[in-house]
Amino acid sequence: MASVHESLYFNPMMTNGVVHANVFGIKDWVTPYKIAVLVLLNEMSRTGEGAVSLMERRRLNQLLLPLLQGPDITLSKLYKLIEESCPQLANSVQIRIKLMAEGELKDMEQFFDDLSDSFSGTEPEVHKTSVVGLFLRHMILAYSKLSFSQVFKLYTALQQYFQNGEKKTVEDADMELTSRDEGERKMEKEELDVSVREEEVSCSGPLSQKQAEFFLSQQASLLKNDETKALTPASLQKELNNLLKFNPDFAEAHYLSYLNNLRVQDVFSSTHSLLHYFDRLILTGAESKSNGEEGYGRSLRYAALNLAALHCRFGHYQQAELALQEAIRIAQESNDHVCLQHCLSWLYVLGQKRSDSYVLLEHSVKKAVHFGLPYLASLGIQSLVQQRAFAGKTANKLMDALKDSDLLHWKHSLSELIDISIAQKTAIWRLYGRSTMALQQAQMLLSMNSLEAVNAGVQQNNTESFAVALCHLAELHAEQCFRKAVVLQAQNQMSEAHKLLQKLLVHCQKLKNTEMVISVLLSVAELYWRSSSPTIALPMLLQALALSKEYRLQYLASETVLNLAFAQLILGIPEQALSLLHMAIEPILADGAILDKGRAMFLVAKCQVASAASYDQPKKAEALEAAIENLNEAKNYFAKVDCKERIRDVVYFQARLYHTLGKTQERNRCAMLFRQLHQELPSHGVPLINHL
Repeated sequence: MASVHESLYFNPMMTNGVVHANVFGIKDWVTPYKIAVLVLLNEMSRTGEGAVSLMERRRLNQLLLPLLQGPDITLSKLYKLIEESCPQLANSVQIRIKLMAEGELKDMEQFFDDLSDSFSGTEPEVHKTSVVGLFLRHMILAYSKLSFSQVFKLYTALQQYFQNGEKKTVEDADMELTSRDEGERKMEKEELDVSVREEEVSCSGPLSQKQAEFFLSQQASLLKNDETKALTPASLQKELNNLLKFNPDFAEAHYLSYLNNLRVQDVFSSTHSLLHYFDRLILTGAESKSNGEEGYGRSLRYAALNLAALHCRFGHYQQAELALQEAIRIAQESNDHVCLQHCLSWLYVLGQKRSDSYVLLEHSVKKAVHFGLPYLASLGIQSLVQQRAFAGKTANKLMDALKDSDLLHWKHSLSELIDISIAQKTAIWRLYGRSTMALQQAQMLLSMNSLEAVNAGVQQNNTESFAVALCHLAELHAEQCFRKAVVLQAQNQMSEAHKLLQKLLVHCQKLKNTEMVISVLLSVAELYWRSSSPTIALPMLLQALALSKEYRLQYLASETVLNLAFAQLILGIPEQALSLLHMAIEPILADGAILDKGRAMFLVAKCQVASAASYDQPKKAEALEAAIENLNEAKNYFAKVDCKERIRDVVYFQARLYHTLGKTQERNRCAMLFRQLHQELPSHGVPLINHL
């Protein structure tokens, strides 16, 4: 930028120190930074192809666009950027700027006269319609319109800009030379911090229209897609305040300020910025120019609608309803069906706890389809699917509905709703016990790149859908180990585990968390049979099975049947237990955790051995061989999760079976492995048959 003081800037919209409201009436103006960029472009055109390597020229071309579109930066930073791309060219640019700044005013005049030669000849160095060509033409035109006093101010600003850059370079060199002395280093650092702050003040002048639009679009895109790469809330608000200082009626800046205040949950500032945004739309006439008198009412009703959404976000439901009623009233007067559809959707959000809310939602979806509003229609379908999933509807109907909404997403390129749909599928697969499918959907969402045209390297990873997918992944991973009560069971602390499970059961029943209620019932049932009371466990298991069937939780139903089969084995009816296992084992092997798969195969082997007691010798030997095969499969599953305690139980059981079959070598191998594990692991004295 130009100088330490704002009066040194050349700004054609400033008269007697007062900035006009329409500061962007002229597309561009000349600043010392832009003169430095012009010097860079001039040096690039003068440098032959052999002097600069292909890789350096490629890096310079990539550097040009952010230099042309971005805000003004200090000269020392510009030198550093050029030096990273091409050190030789950075030295040439530095010499040219120094000669111009330490020379006379006529040197700057001659420089701008020579710029016009870039477009001359049959094969000009720069095409007039290219990005660089348009920038050069804008600068030449803006410079030619300056009066002599304005040219003098611009040259003075260029000298100050150069001196600040030289001072920063000297301070950096002094910092390196005195780095060995701790005291001197601290002093230099304090001086450097002061100079940096002065440079920030010196570069806080008005942006051109293109610079402002580029800055706002870039920050808005980052806030939506990758908030971590955007400016911090305080830094962004400082830049926006500086922008609004030169143009208070810049509506887009007020809207970005609204988004920025939402990041820090500042309800007052966000409301203030939102109202200013719609006020500026009306004052500047942007809406009325395109829509006639209708534009004024359009801004008012959408202002009320956005205000309702803002209050709803902060939990101010009463204020949200009042604002929504105002939006509905104005939309009805104007016969704006699109705005009314948005209002209808927000009415459902505010009243979704009512029992008849689904009627409002179905009506909203039909109307959205009728008026050709795919975004609202898809959101309504997603909400209906979620509502019916909690009501226990069949999974195939829900997936069919999501398939229909996916067709809308891909047809209209609604990338945000594609993410929401995948997150919804993840939740439904988990709810209905298909953990493998849930894991697949969550991983697919997290690995998806955004379909929107954002900057390179920016992914849409700060949305609610990504957060939901991460939560599901965390829960899916957590289910591969036990909860605190299950740990207490493993430690043989039955009374403490029972107390904790009873409290958890009451709490989950109050919250109507059906999935957790079933899991707790299964853990309580396990406590009873491990305490040699399998008959008391049966009512718990039947209750869990009834809930699983009612809400169509297939995986939990299969796990409950697995526990029922184990209870029947303990009660001495292994044949019935084996027939039950054939019903439940397929979903467990398909979608169950690795530990659950091992437990299922271990139980099958136990039931086979218990059933073989009444067989004749040939059939018994065949049954025992089949049991050994199932034990091998169970052992492989346990080995994958490094569950040595379960492996110890399996090899003990295998050793007994090999002994019965007269296979001494295999028996000795299993017995030796059992002894090693038994010495390594503690034993709690729990009978093997009472351990599922």
